[in-house]
Amino acid sequence: MGEAAVRKIIHVDMDAFFASVEQRDDPALRGRPVAVGHAASRGVVAAASYEARRFGVRSAMPSSTALRKCPGLIFAPPRFEVYRAVSAQIHAVFADYTDLIEPLSLDEAYLDVTANLRGLPTATATADEIRARILEETGLTASAGISYNKFLAKLASDQRKPNGQFVVPPGRGEAFVQDLPVKRFHGVGPVTAEKMTRLGIETGADLRRQSLAFLQHHFGKSGPWYYAIARGEDHRPVNPDRERKSSGSETTFAKDLVEPEAIEAGVEEMADEVWAWCEKAGTLGRTVTVKVKWADFQQSTRSRSFAEPVASKARLREISRLLVRSLYPPAKGIRLVGVAISNLEKATAQPAAGELALS
Repeated sequence: MGEAAVRKIIHVDMDAFFASVEQRDDPALRGRPVAVGHAASRGVVAAASYEARRFGVRSAMPSSTALRKCPGLIFAPPRFEVYRAVSAQIHAVFADYTDLIEPLSLDEAYLDVTANLRGLPTATATADEIRARILEETGLTASAGISYNKFLAKLASDQRKPNGQFVVPPGRGEAFVQDLPVKRFHGVGPVTAEKMTRLGIETGADLRRQSLAFLQHHFGKSGPWYYAIARGEDHRPVNPDRERKSSGSETTFAKDLVEPEAIEAGVEEMADEVWAWCEKAGTLGRTVTVKVKWADFQQSTRSRSFAEPVASKARLREISRLLVRSLYPPAKGIRLVGVAISNLEKATAQPAAGELALS
C-alpha cells in the first residue's frame, strides 16, 4: 500500500458504557460493583462496571452467577432511552471530525480521519481531542485504538482500557498481531477459537504459520480472512452507510416453560416487538428466525425465508408460532425465546397480495 493511500482509522469504544452512565447519574454507585440488569433468578447482566469485572462479572452472565462471584453486586435496571440519548451526543462529537463514521453499537464506532474536518495532522491527536470532548460533554470516558485498518484499530482499543488509547503504526501491524491470542480477533468466536486450539492455533504467530490452503480447508470461506488478519491486513473501508441486516427481540421466562400455550404467548410477544421495529423503521424482512434456549442453556434455532417480505404483524406472529411448534414436544424446559427478522428491505406502498400494508 502506497504511503499516500495509508488510511487513518480510529476505533472508539466507550468504557463500560451502560454501567458508567448509571454511575454518572447516581453518585452512590460510583466506585462500587454495578451490573446493569435485574437481580431476579432468571435475570441476565447487560453490562458490568470495572469494579464488578474485577470479580469476574461479565455481560450476558446469568444474574445468579454474577451474584455468586460478587455478593456485593448492585443491580441497576437498564435505561435504554438514556443510553441512546448519550450515544447520540457522542456521535455528534464524531461528526465534528469526519463524515466517515461506521457505528457498531451504541457505544463503539469506526472513524476514518484520513482527511479529518478539523485538519489535525495525526490520528493520535484527533483521538485525543475526541476523547477529551466526550468526557467534557458527557462526563464519560472512552478508549481508542488507532491504526491503518479497522481490524488493527479495534484490537488496539482494548490495549489501554479504560480511558486510554493505543497506536499500531504502519509497518507494525503484523508484529502487533503475533503475540495476541486468536480468541481476541474480530471474527473469531468461541466455537472457532476452540477449533483453532484443537489445530494448535492459539496466537497470531500460530495463525501466521498456516497456509491459505490449510485455512480454507478447515474454515471454508473464512479462511482468507484469517490468513489476512494474521498478517495485519484488512482492506475494508469505514462504511458510513452500513445497513442493518436484522432486527430481533428475546425474553427470558421467570421459570422454564413446557406448556405450548405459554411458549407461544412468549413468541407472539417477541414477534409484536419485532413488528413494532419494522413499523418504526419502515422496513420489512423475508426471513424469520425463532431462537429457543433450553433449561440447560443449549440453543436451537428455526428459520424460514419467503420470496416476498412478511408484511403484517399477524403473518409474522403466524410464522413465528409455526417455527416454534417445529420443536414440539419440548424435550426439556424452555428458558428463553427470541424472534428475529432478516433479509431486510424498505417497505413499499403496495404490499404483496393478501398482506396488510404498514400502518
